[in-house]
Amino acid sequence: MAGFWTPTGEYTDQDGHKYQGRAELEKLYAKAFAANKGAKLTITVTSARMIGAEVAIEEGITEVAPAAGGPPSVAAFSAVLVKKDGEWYFESVRDSVAHPPSNAAHFEGIEWLLGEWTGEVAKGESSRASYAWAENRNFIVSSFDTLLGGVPVVGGTQWIGWDAVDKQVRSWNFYSGGGFGEAVWARDGNAWSLITTARTADGKKISATNVITRTDDDHFTLQMTKLVVDGKPMTDPAPVKMVRVKGEKK
Repeated sequence: MAGFWTPTGEYTDQDGHKYQGRAELEKLYAKAFAANKGAKLTITVTSARMIGAEVAIEEGITEVAPAAGGPPSVAAFSAVLVKKDGEWYFESVRDSVAHPPSNAAHFEGIEWLLGEWTGEVAKGESSRASYAWAENRNFIVSSFDTLLGGVPVVGGTQWIGWDAVDKQVRSWNFYSGGGFGEAVWARDGNAWSLITTARTADGKKISATNVITRTDDDHFTLQMTKLVVDGKPMTDPAPVKMVRVKGEKK
């Protein structure tokens, strides 16, 4: 039951209904137990700290698993405990909807990419890309392709994530032709350098540095540099100027 306990013994549920006094609380819990007969409660304390010698704060997660099976209901809680006559008592308890962990904070420098983009590569050739949150904002997923006469000819999907071991942004690319690759992202002011290694479907090894330079919230330039295919340096292609599709800024 998500809600809040006050030091006076009053309970307020998530809909704002208040319950006070032994009789009201007994009815509330009897109703809850009847509706969840056979359910199993699991309490996990994720942090506990002392605030003085006789006051403590606990935080954690509660999970109620239905007796008939199925996914549990999950809530986060925060409790203040006080010590009286050698025993610990709950002074107040607050619970709320539990939010899964997210790496969104690590994407602060690239979240401006979220949305739809388009750009002209050459006459008759264009490029488009999209960026969107995925998996509780733990990843940004991009779809990209190059078009000739409005028809997609090459493209792929990119997953951008946070490497918690090496403390850096990484991405993994999967190309429409069957190849794949990965990149390490490094920031320098308004530019990100994606140091990329890849494999084509026919076994060629490719390395390159792709530079994304932010002009403003609605414009960026994509430049491929240091392109090497099977050990042979290649001429860098022309940069692509990308423009946010109107109405897609997020």
